[in-house]
Amino acid sequence: MQSCESSGDSADDPLSRGLRRRGQPRVVVIGAGLAGLAAAKALLEQGFTDVTVLEASSHIGGRVQSVKLGHATFELGATWIHGSHGNPIYHLAEANGLLEETTDGERSVGRISLYSKNGVACYLTNHGRRIPKDVVEEFSDLYNEVYNLTQEFFRHDKPVNAESQNSVGVFTREEVRNRIRNDPDDPEATKRLKLAMIQQYLKVESCESSSHSMDEVSLSAFGEWTEIPGAHHIIPSGFMRVVELLAEGIPAHVIQLGKPVRCIHWDQASARPRGPEIEPRGEGDHNHDAGEGGQGGEEPRGGRWDEDEQWPVVVECEDCELIPADHVIVTVSLGVLKRQYTSFFRPGLPTEKVAAIHRLGIGTTDKIFLEFEEPFWGPECNSLQFVWEDEAESHTLTYPPELWYRKICGFDVLYPPERYGHVLSGWICGEEALVMEKCDDEAVAEICTEMLRQFTGNPNIPKPRRILRSAWGSNPYFRGSYSYTQVGSSGADVEKLAKPLPYTESSKTAHGSSTKQQPGHLFSSKCPEQPLDANRGAVKPMQVLFSGEATHRKYYSTTHGALLSGQREAARLIEMYRDLFQQGT
Repeated sequence: MQSCESSGDSADDPLSRGLRRRGQPRVVVIGAGLAGLAAAKALLEQGFTDVTVLEASSHIGGRVQSVKLGHATFELGATWIHGSHGNPIYHLAEANGLLEETTDGERSVGRISLYSKNGVACYLTNHGRRIPKDVVEEFSDLYNEVYNLTQEFFRHDKPVNAESQNSVGVFTREEVRNRIRNDPDDPEATKRLKLAMIQQYLKVESCESSSHSMDEVSLSAFGEWTEIPGAHHIIPSGFMRVVELLAEGIPAHVIQLGKPVRCIHWDQASARPRGPEIEPRGEGDHNHDAGEGGQGGEEPRGGRWDEDEQWPVVVECEDCELIPADHVIVTVSLGVLKRQYTSFFRPGLPTEKVAAIHRLGIGTTDKIFLEFEEPFWGPECNSLQFVWEDEAESHTLTYPPELWYRKICGFDVLYPPERYGHVLSGWICGEEALVMEKCDDEAVAEICTEMLRQFTGNPNIPKPRRILRSAWGSNPYFRGSYSYTQVGSSGADVEKLAKPLPYTESSKTAHGSSTKQQPGHLFSSKCPEQPLDANRGAVKPMQVLFSGEATHRKYYSTTHGALLSGQREAARLIEMYRDLFQQGT
């Protein structure tokens, strides 16, 4: 936990004087997903009263998006509570009765969690034949044995050989292939089927990791991700109910919807910009939506921006409003950071944080829901998995844009039908998912129908009556589904991404080598940035904090990781001000 010595050493410190005058530190949270809501809720519960949540989109929830169609709720984003023992999402859902309708068939402890553990997965080839059950089981056992080996490199600090290229995909593909080829009992035809199944399994794995390909996922870091023990659960009434529970204790005026942020100007305390280019946050210029998350005409918190007040951070919104703050908690996705970090922070981020953003990975995993009048699959089938026989010797999972549909790994049968109707849930990831997002619903439905006809060998399968799909990659507020440790990255990069600014151990490193001002932004012409002067006095710590699933070293890519990261950053500030108030300031 970082100390607050730099801002609380002296009773004459202007930052302390300003805090005493205002009575409360002002905290701005950027993003109303699970991380942002958890942070805001924790701060409010500990007595912080000047908290604002800025949400770029028109609704809360972030990458949780539950869509109600008829009597059923479909999840375009987060779907499962991964593990129950000590999982805060599980305990929140359980305590509020959200799991009471969950059927036994929906409680799965399998690594690849389907909507139902009942029935069997039907593995079909592009020639319209079903792979025998015993072949599937033999291959599955072999694959899972190798998959478990991928966890060992991190957990037991085993060296990674050069042949694997430090890649989960490369290691897994070659290890499984060698074992299949060296099996003296299998005929060549069976070996070819098993070799082709490798690619299908890796597509499923890529969807779970939200990577373009498992070839891009770090082998040496793969075992650091930690699975919470216990069953996986879905929330029949929608994962959005968890979001709503988090938001229940947050006053409506705290959350401002439709409020995208353009730039965070931090480290402004010693040289707060003045002049006509700064419009203080006055009595009448604060926007409050009169709908969800806002109350029209409310008095702006904090009053006027007094000339003698010094704010270390100024949040510049897309609508040109400037919001001064003591601290900003940034919960935007890694995808947004990759796209916008150069313009999103002034001064620029430290070199090591920029490097971590580059090294860590985030990809797109999209869902395609197809609703049919009647099921064309048997009652024993819980999924249809697509195996392309001509991919037995493939070394890549990248396809030209016109063949994007080859990345669809299969369709799960939603269970139970009494709740969902006759619906298949398809999965696609990577660059091919981005191509899919550019297609219209009619084209995607047509292609999916043709694939189902081809792989089942049934030319009479009708087109679905309805299609619903996600588009996380092209959404400008997310630019991807969730993060992973890319080849060349490690958990240390996650820690660097999560580290608050400015760095307290050396104020000069807070700017790294990225102090060059870009044109076209606030303060760019009349108030150029000055290099940080180590002798200029105290620097307010923890001006910019970072949370979100990509900042949790062991639980990245999960909803519980997002929630815990928000609570973690709130705890930093709670601890900081507990010490500060104890000093009598």
